Amino acid sequence: MLFLSFAFFAMGQTPDTVAAKAKTDTVVKKIDTVRRSSFAPKIKKEKEYHPDSTHSPKLAVKRSLFIPGWGQYYNKELWYLKVPAIYIGLGFLGNAIIVNQKQYKIFTALAKITRTGGIPEKSNPLYSSYLKYKKEYDLYVVQYNVSNTDLESAANGYQRNFQISILGVIAVWGVQAVEAYITAKFINAYTVDNNLSFKVSPTLMGGQQQPMYASNFNSAFIPGIKITFTL
Repeated sequence: MLFLSFAFFAMGQTPDTVAAKAKTDTVVKKIDTVRRSSFAPKIKKEKEYHPDSTHSPKLAVKRSLFIPGWGQYYNKELWYLKVPAIYIGLGFLGNAIIVNQKQYKIFTALAKITRTGGIPEKSNPLYSSYLKYKKEYDLYVVQYNVSNTDLESAANGYQRNFQISILGVIAVWGVQAVEAYITAKFINAYTVDNNLSFKVSPTLMGGQQQPMYASNFNSAFIPGIKITFTL
């Protein structure tokens, strides 16, 4: 009976066939897909100008002597500012030449006419000048009663201004030619950039030639300072 009871008890037990499922972490890691922009400012590399052996200073000065501003245009260094400045200066000086020459002729003729003591006769060679400058004669001599001395002084002043204006044109022409040559020379032979540095180091110097900044300690070698520039 005990054996049968144990057998029935064993048959009444149904084995657990459900396998325990392992618990796994199902959390999905999110990847930040937002692209972060950098706030650091961009470093702009400065433009460097290296010597150009093909650039001819002689050609630049020849062009400037032939046509003002041509050398500046050839150099391509701020030519859009230099060329207008050259022609503005030449324009003012050219206008001064025309105006002063015209006024010089007028006041010279009026001074010659007033020397005759009045209106010249028709047989006088100055009568044609009187007819030409009758308006100015009536204004300065008749209306304002300008003396002969003042007319001659005004004529001399306009003549001086006329000559100064001519010298100004020659000066501007020459200066712009020299500027074109110097700029072309720098382009041809020198590095025009901001990479200028210098180094200061102590040194010993000997011989008879002594720089002013060296100290003499009554010895064969003189301590000094050596400065080296790097372009």
